[in-house]
Amino acid sequence: MIPLIILSAAFTNWLLLRGSLPLLRQRLLDCPNARSSHSQPTPSGGGISFVAISSLACCLSLMTGHSRLAVLPLLMLPLALMGFLDDQYRLPATWRYAIQLFTAVIIIWMSPLFRLSDLSAFWAIGVVGALLVSITTVINFTNFMDGLDGLVAGCMAVGLAVISIQLDVPWSMWALVGSLLGFLIWNWCPARVFMGDVGSTFLGAVFAGLVLHAISWPQAVSYLLIATPLLADACSCVLRRLVDGQAVFKAHRLHLYQRLQQAGWSHSKVSIVYITATALLALAVLTSGLPAVLLMAIAEIILGLLLDRYVAVPFLIASAS
Repeated sequence: MIPLIILSAAFTNWLLLRGSLPLLRQRLLDCPNARSSHSQPTPSGGGISFVAISSLACCLSLMTGHSRLAVLPLLMLPLALMGFLDDQYRLPATWRYAIQLFTAVIIIWMSPLFRLSDLSAFWAIGVVGALLVSITTVINFTNFMDGLDGLVAGCMAVGLAVISIQLDVPWSMWALVGSLLGFLIWNWCPARVFMGDVGSTFLGAVFAGLVLHAISWPQAVSYLLIATPLLADACSCVLRRLVDGQAVFKAHRLHLYQRLQQAGWSHSKVSIVYITATALLALAVLTSGLPAVLLMAIAEIILGLLLDRYVAVPFLIASAS
């Protein structure tokens, strides 16, 4: 059943993108600039396809039986809509963050891990605040990392699939995994379409929502660590830019994945390294507990530091260019 759903969703998304690419080229063409990793004008906003397919699948799933997780992608639609508008009109950052906070509140409200009745008012406020920051950080970091062909789509397909195996997810969540694979066909190097903010913010929010549907906090942490290649790269880049006195939200090419590409690695080589690292963490989640996943995550962070030191274009040189 699940393989059929994945294949059907992948084919549907491939077909949908094939038909919509002319319109995306006309309305959402991303022309390269000095901060881009691509050299050819490429349509963006392609993430609207897997957002639409997964949302439709969720509606069908709800018609056949109620499931708490079945509504998760549907509740992320306001965030996806804001991302789609931002892809076209570059909306103010305050608008974008407001809808991210709203989405984070929904995710916390849905989470079985969080129960206000089990906490004092003081601790409840602290936990909510920490979760709001964490969820919006995951959403933004996922968006930050969407700058190389196949990178975010590949890593998120692996992460969402493994968490879906672990949790009792409705079949509609597998439709999202399948539609991501269909999108990846068009997004692999050389990419013929980008997912845009509509896709990257949606994926970050769905991932955060699944993480907080774990049966325990240690399991939630292990799920979060699956995204170490993406989140550690984004986090280290933000911290280094802050220390360097740079404007954090200004466009740049300073992530490790970008500096590896500047050093001569192809888009596909960088993406395969990140996807493989994600898959290894996913395998650790499936076969071991949190300690093993944590050790694997630390090992991959050390590998990232070695790549940063000996392979990638140095941070300071990339900052000056």
